[in-house]
Amino acid sequence: MGHAVEFREALMSMLSRVSAEFIGTFWLVFGGVGSAVYAAAFPQVGIGFLGVALAFGLTVVTMAYSIGHISGSHLNPAVTIGLWVGGRFPRHDVVPYVAAQVAAGIVAAFFIYGIAQGAPGFDLAIKGLGANGYGAHSPGGYSLTSALIAEIVLTFMFLIIIMGSTHRKAPAGFAPLAIGLALTLIHLIGIPITNTSVNPARSTGPALVVGGWALQQLWLFWLAPLIGGALGGLAYRALSQELPEPPAITGEPHPTT
Repeated sequence: MGHAVEFREALMSMLSRVSAEFIGTFWLVFGGVGSAVYAAAFPQVGIGFLGVALAFGLTVVTMAYSIGHISGSHLNPAVTIGLWVGGRFPRHDVVPYVAAQVAAGIVAAFFIYGIAQGAPGFDLAIKGLGANGYGAHSPGGYSLTSALIAEIVLTFMFLIIIMGSTHRKAPAGFAPLAIGLALTLIHLIGIPITNTSVNPARSTGPALVVGGWALQQLWLFWLAPLIGGALGGLAYRALSQELPEPPAITGEPHPTT
């Protein structure tokens, strides 16, 4: 009987956490990519690169404060992998988290597309739904090599900031702000290069909607962020030289620890 109760509690905990990851990742993609599609070049009062970068950062800040105590608010397969490699996250939770994040990114992309179709003259082939790309599909025409290096470096630094700001010795309560501002800076750097991914879930949804070239180039926006995230997790683990920490973005203990 006791084992059955423990199993039920573990199952409910997992459902709660993956549901929080789904909601949080949906908000990140809907808010960040949605701002790029609807508002970046809006006639005369478009928010531009800076506005889109802030939108992505704000989605992370708002979700980290809202669901960080439930799931850790990873919202990104590269973050989940990086935290696992860095000793902050249990291996058996990686697949459920990544599945929830990718599913949320796909659902959010279709919501964005559904709304965008209501605007007169909307053309998916021209707008691209904020899909990530390199070469001819890079906003600045950057090559595959440039895109690969940029995505690895940016994701690497993102993991360093996440793990450092959520360390038990870091100032309490400020991690969501540091992480949100980091993602804003990452987008200010990366939008001209690749439209900024650093997040395979964010890239997968728009690529599925756009199809064609976006799907053909999607491999890079899985490979590079996962490499960068894993390297960042390893680097911070070596840098801190301390025992594994709880994985929550807010710095609070994760339910699984």
